[in-house]
Amino acid sequence: MQQTVAIGIDCFEDLIQKNCFYIDKTPFIKEWWEREDRATLITRPRRFGKTLNMSMVERFFSLNYAGQGEIFQGLSIWEEEKYRKLQGTYPVISLSFARVKETNYVDAREKICEIIRDLYIKYAYLRDHEALIDADRAFFDRILAEKISNTDATSSLYQLSGFLWRCYGKKVIILLDEYDTPMQESYVYGYWEELVGFTRSLFNSTFKTNPCLERAIMTGITRVSKESIFSDLNNLKVVTTTSDEYAEFFGFTEEEVFTALDKYGFSSQKTEIKFWYDGFIFGEHKDIYNPWSILNFLDTGKMTTYWANTSSNSLVGKLLREGNSDTKERFEQLLLGQSIRCVIDEQIVYDQLSENEEAMWSLLLASGYLKVLSFEDYSGLPEWEEPKYELTLTNYEVKRMFEGMVSGWFSKRKSDYNRFIQALLSHDVESMNIYMSRITLNTFSYFDTADGHSGEEPERFYHGFVLGLLVDLQGRYVVTSNRESGFGRYDVMLEPRNPKEDDAIILEFKVRSERREETLEDTIQAALEQIREKQYAAGLAARGIPENQIRCYGFAFQGKNVLIG
Repeated sequence: MQQTVAIGIDCFEDLIQKNCFYIDKTPFIKEWWEREDRATLITRPRRFGKTLNMSMVERFFSLNYAGQGEIFQGLSIWEEEKYRKLQGTYPVISLSFARVKETNYVDAREKICEIIRDLYIKYAYLRDHEALIDADRAFFDRILAEKISNTDATSSLYQLSGFLWRCYGKKVIILLDEYDTPMQESYVYGYWEELVGFTRSLFNSTFKTNPCLERAIMTGITRVSKESIFSDLNNLKVVTTTSDEYAEFFGFTEEEVFTALDKYGFSSQKTEIKFWYDGFIFGEHKDIYNPWSILNFLDTGKMTTYWANTSSNSLVGKLLREGNSDTKERFEQLLLGQSIRCVIDEQIVYDQLSENEEAMWSLLLASGYLKVLSFEDYSGLPEWEEPKYELTLTNYEVKRMFEGMVSGWFSKRKSDYNRFIQALLSHDVESMNIYMSRITLNTFSYFDTADGHSGEEPERFYHGFVLGLLVDLQGRYVVTSNRESGFGRYDVMLEPRNPKEDDAIILEFKVRSERREETLEDTIQAALEQIREKQYAAGLAARGIPENQIRCYGFAFQGKNVLIG
């Protein structure tokens, strides 16, 4: 009987017992166990099976399931007698911070304390165990109370490890899923500094100074900077998206995806599936697919943005909206299918994200929105220089998600910029000016357009803004930016995909120079003269587009004032 494709089940036991579609990832248990790392941090993008794998590990090792290993029959881990004997032999503490998405520190701390309290309720039977003394029982009672002090909260997992060790005579395995969800929320909502002290104490007592710890796994999207929350935690084995370890155990390999497509009758759509959903790279392992999109396709038979739209992407949106002109320009390159080159630091320092552009690209890489095409070798670089990585958007699904995000930023003015595009295509300069003026007055801030803000040229801001408006034209035009043509580099060129139906368009942006130009009309003429002098239309002419089908526009700006001619 064909297995049911179930969406949203991240409990291993439920998935197996209900005979739902499952790709065997139990070899992860063997590889992790035999590496003998005391504490392992594994970072992967969201919806890549982290929670399901943590549930699988708990179900395999926990004493609560001793003698119940039949659920693993038929799976890879059950083929070796050594592991059949290992099943159900360790006390396991398993918790997740996935629910900690509060908008302030007080509520976030309370939610973490609630999660800890639920753990103690689960192990309430230990309170009266003969191995515990009155002081232990008093600690138990304080954790179960309505309010928990910082001291008790940050040592709670350490203490629970000790209780389990004394009661069962074995050190514990600790599993912490989505450890960095509170970190991301605290950055978005502005309480990072308050949260970091609390979590640093909690993690160090749990994973560093804990003599009752046998092994531990932490999962998350990012590797938060050691200086932020992992100070003194030098026993941590870190596995990121650029590491080779465990590469095939989080996400689906191409072989696994194609086998599933054959099984469910979608063999003819392999090429389209690869175009939409392939592209994730972990270490040197390529052709990794996100499970969420594949499962949803198997369930519905439709290709759309499943994975990219499963969250609000609030942090990503915040960083791109608030980024400087360089950030927006490089983002435009990515949307146009190009690559960017930058230094990557996989230790994310959240409180530097708004100031450090490289930290932002590092976050996008860790989150799965970007992939590495190539990187420089350390050996050929001077000591003071860091290697650069060549990055591009992961796949078509991610591209579609970002295009939707850009459109969403302007959704309140959607009718205006749609009319602007219509006016541009119909050569209605008067309407172009009306709609562009309305957009700039309602959308821009002084800090976007002020001369010299953050050391950036306002011209580049306007350039990026207008280029964002043109995203919807990519089916009709080849939209390029900052390319060489003639004797210079034009700002934006729209080359028609069907020259018999559409004119080519060249756009040049200039901020009025009070020293050289008296009016915005003068600035427009300077922009048009630059197009002529630099012969930006040369490339279009070489491709057979006649001069009378090439329209040129100058965009002149001064603060929030705009004039097009």
